[in-house]
Amino acid sequence: MDRWHWWNRHYGFLASTYTTIKGVTMENLTVLGTGVLGSQIAFQAAYQGKNVVAYDLNDEILAKLTARWEYLKPLYLRDLPEATPEKLDAAVRRIRTSSDLADALKDAEIVIEAVPEVLQIKRDTWARAGALAPAHTVFATNSSTLLPSDIADATGRPEKFLALHFSNEVWRQNTGEIMGHAGTNPQYLDTVAVFAEEIGMMPIKLKKEQPGYILNSLLVPFMTSAAKLYVRDVADVAVIDATWRRATGAPLGPFEIYDIIGMETPYNLNIQSEDPELREFADTLKRNFIDQGRLGRATGKGFYDYE
Repeated sequence: MDRWHWWNRHYGFLASTYTTIKGVTMENLTVLGTGVLGSQIAFQAAYQGKNVVAYDLNDEILAKLTARWEYLKPLYLRDLPEATPEKLDAAVRRIRTSSDLADALKDAEIVIEAVPEVLQIKRDTWARAGALAPAHTVFATNSSTLLPSDIADATGRPEKFLALHFSNEVWRQNTGEIMGHAGTNPQYLDTVAVFAEEIGMMPIKLKKEQPGYILNSLLVPFMTSAAKLYVRDVADVAVIDATWRRATGAPLGPFEIYDIIGMETPYNLNIQSEDPELREFADTLKRNFIDQGRLGRATGKGFYDYE
């Protein structure tokens, strides 16, 4: 039994939310930002049959996606019994890239933004997208920590704006947290829930805005504690991870999770912190990892070597 059917069997009250809008579909997705999570969202949606445009700032960035697709394919074959090379090749064919924002948005029915976790960058991106996208297009941010209400007015269509938050390794950790703001029309929360299910996610609708949604409200304090153990040099990374795994039975320690997340998101979050230890952690990530090309598991090296 897959995760969605397990969830639906045990928490069937969620399913009733979607029956009222059965038949509503969005087939054309534009993803803004092709970093670790943006590229995963694009590939997952294409794998599930959607037409995807992957947008980024320039063609040099977009050229790296060819290698990214080749990185993701064996992970799908490893983790999804139904995956085949043919299905994965078909997914790649459904993805078009563009560094022209107007071109990327011209046919979009839904836009998912996955640009760096910096409020002004997100607001600027949405201001441009709001001026160029068709009037019917629904907007969703994948922001990990920022509230939709912090961004909504920049879009020019706050009633169509909400958050759709994915976990890293979206094909396997397939939650889709859906969070509106006070001005979001509930119709679009329901429509995006349907879309999330169509691309293989387990839709989770939050009742109200919450910084960090459910997942990161639980995860961030844990990761912050690990960061402080690191900067205080309490123990080596491998020892901290092994302690957590052995004592709790968890499959991964915090620094293994950092490698899955990638270094750029925790850097962007912690460099703005008022906590000097977290700013020190961000400086270390920049100096010893990001600047050295150790960006995390997706690049083969982070706190650990994976090559």
